[in-house]
Amino acid sequence: MQREKFSSRLGFILISAGCAIGLGNVWRFPYIVGQYGGAAFILIYLAFLVMFGLPIMTMEFSVGRGSQKSIAQSFQTLEPKGTKWHLFSYIGMAGNYLLMMFYTTVTGWMFAYFVKMIKGDFVGKSIEEVTAQFGQLTANAPVVVGFMILSVVLGFLICSLGLEKGVERVTKVMMVALLGIILFLAVRSITLPGASEGLKYYLVPDFGRMMEQGIGEVIFAALGQAFFTLSIGMGSMAIFGSYISKDRSLTGETISIALLDTFVAFCAGLIIIPACFAYGIEPGQGPGLIFQTLPNIFNSMPGGRVWGILFFVFMIFAAMSTVVAVFENIISFAMDKGVSRKKACLVNLFVVIILSLPCALGFNVLSFIEPLGAGTGILDLEDFIISNNILPLGSLIYVLFCTSKKYGWGWDNFIEEANLGKGIKFPLKAKVYVKYILPVIVIVFWFVGILNMIIK
Repeated sequence: MQREKFSSRLGFILISAGCAIGLGNVWRFPYIVGQYGGAAFILIYLAFLVMFGLPIMTMEFSVGRGSQKSIAQSFQTLEPKGTKWHLFSYIGMAGNYLLMMFYTTVTGWMFAYFVKMIKGDFVGKSIEEVTAQFGQLTANAPVVVGFMILSVVLGFLICSLGLEKGVERVTKVMMVALLGIILFLAVRSITLPGASEGLKYYLVPDFGRMMEQGIGEVIFAALGQAFFTLSIGMGSMAIFGSYISKDRSLTGETISIALLDTFVAFCAGLIIIPACFAYGIEPGQGPGLIFQTLPNIFNSMPGGRVWGILFFVFMIFAAMSTVVAVFENIISFAMDKGVSRKKACLVNLFVVIILSLPCALGFNVLSFIEPLGAGTGILDLEDFIISNNILPLGSLIYVLFCTSKKYGWGWDNFIEEANLGKGIKFPLKAKVYVKYILPVIVIVFWFVGILNMIIK
């Protein structure tokens, strides 16, 4: 069977960026930038993105393009005879399923709030009543499960249409619309009366605020943001590498994707932070910022219902672009094993819905389960396994595989694949850094993340 290909370079960049641009990135980035010193933190983050995220992402793309396979068989195709790198393919695929086990529920919340905005559920409500609606939503098991199923069905429906006619075509539209809406909302937010203080908080370096948090914590937060923002380490990027032609060098494509991902996260901050300051609300963190704080802002804003609808359309596109990208990786695993696209979509539709039920029910029927201590839920456990373990350790596997000459694919093969075609080349002088220093950074990052969780 001939391997499907993207119809254009733009499709590859937008879909890969769509996978990287996720909900956590959009709502987390603005908060931590403000908390850790504004522009000063952004500079540290960008430095880590170049040092850390870009090399690993380029390696993952190279493994995908070099093998012309998904994570199901990419290591098996490239590994030296007798080695066992291919065993990671099962862990990587488990990571894709695990990510979707909670991501589909959160995506469902976005659909629910989009419907609420259209219906006008927040109009005329007090701050307390608006804030309480998130708890009421998550406590309603049928509604949460229903919207979770909606996100799963839509995702697999798009994938079932094929790479070019489904995944590429729909994701292009979503990403272009996402970029248009986010710019529109950012302009509206920064022109609100009183927004200037929010811009100052967000964009002006405040080294005093950064030092208050502790330089070690700031560095770890910047490293974490650079690491997680690109969705590297579980084969989600390798699959798109396998679909791209050899006309362009992979380092240049990686830079384009990272810039687009950072641009969206940065613009999300321009929407959220100035709006919070304009209405005298301290920026919150996590789901509370999106589902409790922002609806109150839209409620207070002239024409706020329209702005709120637009915002949650943007959030749905950000979420669904990731869902479709990861679903494509999941079904490509089955396709590389000889299963047809439509059959892989149908089977995985039911598998993902069943696997996603514990998280969807973890806020209501199964809320008594607190796996990581009081106040935690099933979502927290699933997120911890994927974010603090599979992603960093998977990234380590890609680094070792691409730099080990005797036991892995090797530096020479990696460089040859990465630098094939027009565009920016991967620097040959980076070999010592990538081979010896980068793995240590990944191991330390993983260890500190586990240690922080234990201490908590």
